[in-house]
Amino acid sequence: MIDFRSDTVTRPSKSMRNAMANAEVGDDVYGDDPTVNELELWAAKRHGFASAMFCSSGTQANLLALMAHCQRGDEYLCGQQAHNYKFEGGGAAVLGSIQPQPIANEKDGTLCFKKLAAAIKPDDSHFARTTLLSIENTINGKVLSLEYMAKAREFTQQNNLALHLDGARVYNAASALNIDITEICQHVDSMSICLSKGLGAPIGSILLGSEALIKSAKRWRKVVGGGMRQAGIIAAAAKIALEQNPAKLQQDHDNAQYLAKALNQLDNVSVNLAQVETNMVFATFAENIDIADLVVQFKAKSILLTSGNPMRLVTHLDIDKADIDNFITQLSGALTLGK
Repeated sequence: MIDFRSDTVTRPSKSMRNAMANAEVGDDVYGDDPTVNELELWAAKRHGFASAMFCSSGTQANLLALMAHCQRGDEYLCGQQAHNYKFEGGGAAVLGSIQPQPIANEKDGTLCFKKLAAAIKPDDSHFARTTLLSIENTINGKVLSLEYMAKAREFTQQNNLALHLDGARVYNAASALNIDITEICQHVDSMSICLSKGLGAPIGSILLGSEALIKSAKRWRKVVGGGMRQAGIIAAAAKIALEQNPAKLQQDHDNAQYLAKALNQLDNVSVNLAQVETNMVFATFAENIDIADLVVQFKAKSILLTSGNPMRLVTHLDIDKADIDNFITQLSGALTLGK
């Protein structure tokens, strides 16, 4: 199976499976799981935060961060395309009674600080209290620059806001910028890192922040049913993902470039190469191409695609150049027959 739908489809490596099988475990709700404790201590130190918490998913990590930063009736600023606004079930509003205030993302994924400033509510009982800015790196495969991160930090300090980073693919951002991850971490009050996307763990995310924030988030984790027991079994794989797999992300980025250039050689398909910054390729097909039918055809060939035009294709640990060549050959034939 060749799966271009997302980097969430990566499967755990043999070393991860061995570590999971042999992990020392305890009850994490009691704080007794040594493998979870080791992961959290290591992650906090590695990324320059006081504390860390292992969560079951990126959605959960983001929700807990929002609930720890904000009180009921507060508001957070974010992008219209922000995952924790658009794709996480409205959890902040539904479960946290926190009002999202989305701002249109610019073409490069950033948020305009003038627009953000205009959206901050006055200190008045008629309005929700604006307390947090949440940004995302990467967003739709685009990388926020260190300069932008520094400006976001300055903006939040000037406006008495906290700054949360949805870092679902933040290691992809660091790899693309050719910097150490801490150069990004230094600008934010809290950050989530998804371990089950490009980093290849089977499950889990890390939430990083101050001791007070993580203490509050841990309480909310229990409230929403996220307390896990012998979680060391999955934390063992998560530790390998964080220690070993960031170095492999550049290969995914190189493969995305390879895929994008190959797609551009085909009739009826185009890719803006300037937009391929990490492991995501957005391919635009001619209007006469039936995308839904194409997805069905390729599923029968054991190649999984996401329907849409442009179509998002994501490279990851389980896709190599041979897989890409196979896909391009099959796609070329399908497009020729479809003429």
